[in-house]
Amino acid sequence: MIRTILKSDNNNLNIELPDDMVGKVIEVIIFSLDEVEYIENGDLEKAERLAAIEKALEKYRINTSGFKFDRDEANDYG
Repeated sequence: MIRTILKSDNNNLNIELPDDMVGKVIEVIIFSLDEVEYIENGDLEKAERLAAIEKALEKYRINTSGFKFDRDEANDYG
């Protein structure tokens, strides 16, 4: 697995793959790090990175502590 952070100067980005990935099916995911606190040189410690990710995802969390699944209600088709 390869994980890297890149910054592009234009709309084109070329990624050189290692020899052992040639011919394999790979997944490429691209997203902006605007919402996550990011330091250009990548010197954030693991805990700091995790805290930044937690903060960025905070607005998407919902509280399900009071939720109770009712199997009978879920299977009531009538």
